[in-house]
Amino acid sequence: MGSFLPVLPGPLTSWLGLLILYFTSIVPMNYTFLGITLAIAILIWILDYIIPAIGTKRFGGSKYGVYGTTIGLLIGLFSPIPFGILIGAFLGAFIGEILHDKTNTKRAFNASIGSLLGLITSTTIKFSVALVYAFLFFVKVWKYNGEFF
Repeated sequence: MGSFLPVLPGPLTSWLGLLILYFTSIVPMNYTFLGITLAIAILIWILDYIIPAIGTKRFGGSKYGVYGTTIGLLIGLFSPIPFGILIGAFLGAFIGEILHDKTNTKRAFNASIGSLLGLITSTTIKFSVALVYAFLFFVKVWKYNGEFF
């Protein structure tokens, strides 16, 4: 869930699963592995907030579009409609750009597309890292399955 909801840090939550696994007496502690995976999780967590803004900027948006994207994400997160986060990010960037410049709807639409692509890119990266961490978790559990079960 943390990969798809912008409020939850998906990679950091996945990393906590790895940390808990290493706190068992069965799996030997590997500080290098935990340090590298933590650094990656923190980097992805930071990029999650930057990538949608980069998408908005790259497609010609202003800071109003970036703010609109963030507000739209939060409203979309709590809305009961399907794909509320995506729709919220798109509409938020569009409304923010329209508030900035009412005459240039093409720029507002392009910034909205950039916001949407940035959100999808960010979500894909978070989900990929979470899958890798889940894979690493299950590899360790499988390696020591005789001691676990």
